[in-house]
Amino acid sequence: MVLSIRFLSGLPSDSIHPSLTPMRFPLLCLLALLTHLSAETLPALKDGKVPQNLDELWAGFDPRKEALEVEVTKEWEQDGIVCRVIRYRIGTFKGKPATMAAFYAFPKGAKHLPAILQIHGGGQSASLASVTTNAKLGYAGISLNWGGNKMTFADGKIYGGPNTDWGSLDATHPPQRNKTNHFAGGTTPDDFTLDAIDSPRNDNWFLVALGARRALTFLEQQPEVDPTKLGVTGHSMGGRLTTMVTGIDARVKAAVPSCGGSGDFTGDPALAPGAQPSKRSALDLATISENKYIERLKVPTLWFSPTNDFHAHIDNFAYTWRDVPDRILGLAISPHFNHRHSDDLSLTATLWFEHYLKGTFTLPPSPGLQLTTPTAKGEATLTVTPDESRAVKSVHVYVSADPHALTRFWRTVPAVKSGAKWIATVTTLEAQDPLFAFANVSYETPTEYRKIPNLPGVGSSEVFTLSSRMIVTTGAKLAALGVRPTAQRDRMIDAGANGWQDWFRLNGGNPDHWLATTRKVKDPLWRGPQGARLAFEINPVNDATLYVTVTRNAWGAFGSGTGEYVAAKPIKASGGWMTLTFSLEDFQPADPKGAQPLKDWSTLTDLSISGHATVVKDGVKVALPSSSWKNADSLRVRQLRWVGGEYQGSAPAAAEMTDAERTKAFNDSIKASLEQEKKDR
Repeated sequence: MVLSIRFLSGLPSDSIHPSLTPMRFPLLCLLALLTHLSAETLPALKDGKVPQNLDELWAGFDPRKEALEVEVTKEWEQDGIVCRVIRYRIGTFKGKPATMAAFYAFPKGAKHLPAILQIHGGGQSASLASVTTNAKLGYAGISLNWGGNKMTFADGKIYGGPNTDWGSLDATHPPQRNKTNHFAGGTTPDDFTLDAIDSPRNDNWFLVALGARRALTFLEQQPEVDPTKLGVTGHSMGGRLTTMVTGIDARVKAAVPSCGGSGDFTGDPALAPGAQPSKRSALDLATISENKYIERLKVPTLWFSPTNDFHAHIDNFAYTWRDVPDRILGLAISPHFNHRHSDDLSLTATLWFEHYLKGTFTLPPSPGLQLTTPTAKGEATLTVTPDESRAVKSVHVYVSADPHALTRFWRTVPAVKSGAKWIATVTTLEAQDPLFAFANVSYETPTEYRKIPNLPGVGSSEVFTLSSRMIVTTGAKLAALGVRPTAQRDRMIDAGANGWQDWFRLNGGNPDHWLATTRKVKDPLWRGPQGARLAFEINPVNDATLYVTVTRNAWGAFGSGTGEYVAAKPIKASGGWMTLTFSLEDFQPADPKGAQPLKDWSTLTDLSISGHATVVKDGVKVALPSSSWKNADSLRVRQLRWVGGEYQGSAPAAAEMTDAERTKAFNDSIKASLEQEKKDR
């Protein structure tokens, strides 16, 4: 509106209508401004009735109706890319405008570009790296700064110009002006909510999704963009928002939600042993939950999330996405990771948009996976059917009997080719054990995609990988099929023959920040005997300190209470393999406040090795002494095993975490993810 007033006030005097006297003209301008600001984006509730479903929630909202009033607050060029910091009008709420800041970029001089909307996650901000990477790949891109955090340029400098301003509302990410977190804290009204009564429209997920829909309007109005080719992606909270926007806005033609959007489980827990039953009200399930948005998905959508993600529960996903048609659903599931992805699955996410927005590449459909007739020995049999329009490079089958999704170890089961199918057999330890399974099929990466631009922390990959849907079945169903327990416990946790297959690694090859973690010590097949010692061989080439960290009872896997324990081992390199041995007494609490000694191995949920570690001293995190590992890129572990001790039955049964414990674990995971992102840069 400011631009409009400037335009009117700059007209030559003979072009102004005679009725616009010197006194009346500014009054009319003021009236126009007041009228503009008072035009609410969303209609008032009728008779105090709140929306009961998505149609009512979004009724009266037209993302194209209001002028965007775009401001370009900064513009520059880098590497043939036009980059801008922009702001656009989200809407007017309770008489005040709300404005979104964002990064926008596109290849200079390009036309008819497909465009990608990127939505950041909790604690993050708009990503310049995202839009410039997409521009290098031939897209226009916008990355929203819905959370209102500081925006950072490529050189690390902070953008100090106008930022996101939600006006009378507050849909920024906590900490925020509003002390109530309306992403997780309900919809009770307060000074910063839209409605004065308890209403789904007070939910911040709804407000940010609305702001994201306005970003689609921005994209379709840009002269370099093809408005018929718009995609959406986002990570964590942005992944959930991606699912919502894709389900409600027909302008989206392809989507990649990352680590978000798994929805709420509303089925029978007895038939889905790993799912988290929803505690939401019927109204919340109909208006706030992702479930109803998932039901409306109509365009190609790639489920892009790892097996152990704390924000996108994989067992909930298996249930809530079960009816999404195969013709539009792709899957890219990284084994062992939490809130991150392996490089081959990250490449699949890139290729998804190449296929469905650009049309320059054809992805095979996701593989099929079936539970078939067991073997004569009573072993479960899984049959994988990959698409063979491209040569299959490898097939991996992942299985588990652990109902606790966040700390579950996924065993890799060999698959043998039989005609057009691949067959894997699975042994079980206990008759009541459920079975969780999925398959990954890898294809050779075409030459033109082997060295493409990637986001920080993502490397090139010689293969791209597609995942199957997940199979979930109970021990009773397995028994009815004829599956019988045949597995035996094994003291050899990892012989090392398969490299890092059973681990996930962060900052691999970084001499100062490398980390390798496995959850295999939680699996009953490899759980530590009472009184045993932990031993393994490692191949350092220089003197250093190795830190081994174990976590007890992460995410309440064995009841309430958790803790990390660290053992330090100075190493004198000998030029070859060396054996290290650890007893329970070697592991000290990372945070001694209120900590108990590590009494046994029975409730371990993961084990990590690294050249660095952090402990808490006097309430402050402190980095322990460390040195660079010269062979971080070729470092290996083998003969990881338990020495001595006796097996004494199963570990304690899991009890549900308290709400306070779950909230703390969730917030700690967000902090850890943000800290890792800093290392990625």
